[in-house]
Amino acid sequence: MSDRSTDGTEGLNENGMLGRVVSYIEAARRTPVSARARDAAFRCIIDLLGSAAAGVNQPGVRAVRSTALATMGTGGVPIWFSGASSTIIGAAWANSASASALDLDDGHRLARGHPGAAVIPAAFAVAGETGASLDEIINAIVIGYEVGVAIGAARTSYGNTGTWSAYAIVATAAALLLTPSDILAHALAIAGESAPNQLFASAPAPRVPAPEGSDVKEGIPWSVVTGLVALNLAEAGHTGPRNILDSARHYRFAEDLRLGADPHICKAYFKLYACCRHIHAPLDAMLQVIEQNAIDADTIDLMEVETTSGALRISNRTRPANIIDVQYSVPYCMALAALSGPHVLLPLMPDALGQENVMKLSEKVNLSLNMDFDARFPAETLARVSIIADGRRFVSEVTTPKGEASNPLSSDELEAKFRAATRMVLSTPRQEDVLKGISTARAGDMSALMTSLVSG
Repeated sequence: MSDRSTDGTEGLNENGMLGRVVSYIEAARRTPVSARARDAAFRCIIDLLGSAAAGVNQPGVRAVRSTALATMGTGGVPIWFSGASSTIIGAAWANSASASALDLDDGHRLARGHPGAAVIPAAFAVAGETGASLDEIINAIVIGYEVGVAIGAARTSYGNTGTWSAYAIVATAAALLLTPSDILAHALAIAGESAPNQLFASAPAPRVPAPEGSDVKEGIPWSVVTGLVALNLAEAGHTGPRNILDSARHYRFAEDLRLGADPHICKAYFKLYACCRHIHAPLDAMLQVIEQNAIDADTIDLMEVETTSGALRISNRTRPANIIDVQYSVPYCMALAALSGPHVLLPLMPDALGQENVMKLSEKVNLSLNMDFDARFPAETLARVSIIADGRRFVSEVTTPKGEASNPLSSDELEAKFRAATRMVLSTPRQEDVLKGISTARAGDMSALMTSLVSG
């Protein structure tokens, strides 16, 4: 325990933004979540566990897992679907890596990023060590989403998830550990200032060169390590710049900000394709036109995509070198789905690479900025697709992707996504064990769910 005062008052401006965040966490961790937020948390859990199982054998994930075990040691916290276990930090790091590897994890429009792949692995890891109750875990997850999304949305310039999710990790873990307010304030400040900078990947267009597809992606797993270590550092007496969120250059919070009033977790979106969210609206628009007009993909001469600046910012390689390149390419994903069907993107597998017919069709995809769509971004992500085939032009409706809070997946659709995403990794009985575990957890018993995550 630090020798610092833990009454939450010494040196901390309680009216500053960090003080307000601390006050929210302290109040929220003592208050049961609403039925609406609880249901949203379980929807996020089932989605995140499916994403993690789907990604568990990816090369970059295996590298994180072996490094976590080598550097952070073994312990009693499960590394999901692997049969291994590590310390809180090691397991949370590895589980976050598997959850974010295939770009199937949830997201949030306001923060323009992915809170679940950070928050849920951290919550489960800390709870696995402390024996937290189900209600405490759910509460911590709701708090983590709230803090992460609020801070991510307040950034004055775009930053990939890893630039803000360390705040969410501190909030999540501190809610479970009942961290005193002064230590919590320093931990948040340490995490915020030490988070992955993502300067190359977060840079605005034009990016010359565009970032090479790599396992680093948005820095989410390392932000989990950053957040958990920040909490340990603050506990040991390390300090951070507690006025960090008052920087007008870097953050602009809404004047009427009321943390927790309308929980951000209730507006998370879920993905049906293993690729960047910027690609989903063009995909849904294209698939709509193909289905409605019975278009043979081999007859397509041109696909014109009206979209937002976010979609134009990603790399969009028509001849991707690796799976991560595919995850960030509107043209390639559209061509792949047009020729083979959307199921090839749930999940995305290595055999998607190097297909000459896909590359040729992707070179027929033109992207353009629609200023009206961009004015509604990031609150909405819209696209319209025109397909020219056999001398005719077919135009989609203005499309928002399936899975948004305004167009949500049903519970049956989330379960169907889980089964499809994990079908190459988990046996059918194992899939049912996880789904049954989530069902019994909803009723108040986490034991079956925790057991279902342990073995490889």
